[in-house]
Amino acid sequence: MPTPDATTLDTTTIPQARIPDLTLGFLADGYDFVRERCAHYGSDAFEARLMGRRTVFCFGEEAARMFYEPGRFTRRDALPSFALKLLQDQGSVATLDGEEHRARKALFMSFMTPERLDAIADAAASRLRARLADYPTGAPLHGVLRDVLCRAACDWVGVPVSEADEQGLVEEAGAMIDEAGSVGPANWIARLRRHHSEEMLSSLARDAREGRVALPEGSPAAAFVSWRGPDGAPLDEAVIAVELLNLIRPIVAIARFETFAALALVENPQSRAAIRGHEEGFLTRFVEEVRRTAPFFPVIAGRVRTPFAWRGRDFEEGELVVLDLYGTDRDPRLWRDADRFDPARFRGRMPNAYDLVPQGGGDPFSGHRCAGEWLTVAVMESMTAVLAREAEWTVPEQDLSVDLREIPALPKSGLVLSDVRLGHG
Repeated sequence: MPTPDATTLDTTTIPQARIPDLTLGFLADGYDFVRERCAHYGSDAFEARLMGRRTVFCFGEEAARMFYEPGRFTRRDALPSFALKLLQDQGSVATLDGEEHRARKALFMSFMTPERLDAIADAAASRLRARLADYPTGAPLHGVLRDVLCRAACDWVGVPVSEADEQGLVEEAGAMIDEAGSVGPANWIARLRRHHSEEMLSSLARDAREGRVALPEGSPAAAFVSWRGPDGAPLDEAVIAVELLNLIRPIVAIARFETFAALALVENPQSRAAIRGHEEGFLTRFVEEVRRTAPFFPVIAGRVRTPFAWRGRDFEEGELVVLDLYGTDRDPRLWRDADRFDPARFRGRMPNAYDLVPQGGGDPFSGHRCAGEWLTVAVMESMTAVLAREAEWTVPEQDLSVDLREIPALPKSGLVLSDVRLGHG
């Protein structure tokens, strides 16, 4: 199927798909589904049925501005249950609207201060150094990064867990991420594993409230246990568990971005040289280009909360809209040579809230944009600096292909490293 051309896309209408339901096509085509269908219909938006529901699919900056208009959409009942149960679960901030959402989101954003971001970035870098100094022979980097980040996340969130429980959390968080795009037994098993993690964290919240466990002062865990909502009521312990896991799991997911960062260092040795040479601003530009190009979460869905009109179409309450995040980040109208890896494109260019959207768009304070986006950049910068400046490693022959039909995607081998050693500085 063709890919979109900047000069040929209609931006005034929303054509209708001629196929009755595109659910199977979405599951089969993965990350390129929306862009390829848009090219086929000659527009950057089209209407079809997804799982039997009328759905508008779209990509690009204008579509992102439409989608992230405050109060226009709700995430409630937008994601299919097989994804919601793994990525957010009931009662999470992502499922709230209005004042409830603003108040809970403010709590999340209170953890994103420069001091707190420095703390998680330093913890991730320190744990990565320790693992690189004793790197498991033949181990895929992605698995090592996942382990490093889960342990750093537990420290940062303030979750005191035993070594055994921490290893279980690594595996359970990993399953939530790996199976979020799947249906069937693998997804069901991952849900059971998430339930086990939530039970552990709910028990921790209960023990903290009853004085059996002292949580680190100023930690997110302590904040959730003591926090009260707009109605003055404390959070249910089950909801605290959900939200703590919704801090830990996304930090673990940074392992995917960082694996693609390491792959970019391999494929672009000039970038590694620039980072080693401390070229001013280059590390940040490199990380942003990794986030732009890496296949992370493909789309985001919303259900119309407040009726509105766009492109000559009336959107009614309850209708579904799917915004293509991956396609927007590779939109040739926004990014010259969009499929080429080029950190220089960010020299002198500050992305706005709607053109670089690997973790969602809009205002992180008032909307549903990922609260941890600044954290992601900080952690990626610290870990990439360690890999590029402080470590030596080689990449043996392996399958580094990326299948964009798999959600979430990774290099096939997970990026196996060999001859790993620290000491370059």
